[in-house]
Amino acid sequence: MPCITLRDTTEWVETVEDGWNVLAGSDKEKIMKMANNFEPEGEQRNIFGEGGASERIVKVILDKVRYE
Repeated sequence: MPCITLRDTTEWVETVEDGWNVLAGSDKEKIMKMANNFEPEGEQRNIFGEGGASERIVKVILDKVRYE
């Protein structure tokens, strides 16, 4: 999903590098321009995983508890 970050930096640099996130800072003009014109190009990669990690972690914990 496209993202406009209202900061000058981000911890999620991968999203900016992939073109799905832009840094607009706090400049009103830049924010408005991005909000009206930002259209990411290309296909968004799933760089943070498939989801479901917490379910797998719970399963491992429950399996461990059952066998002790």
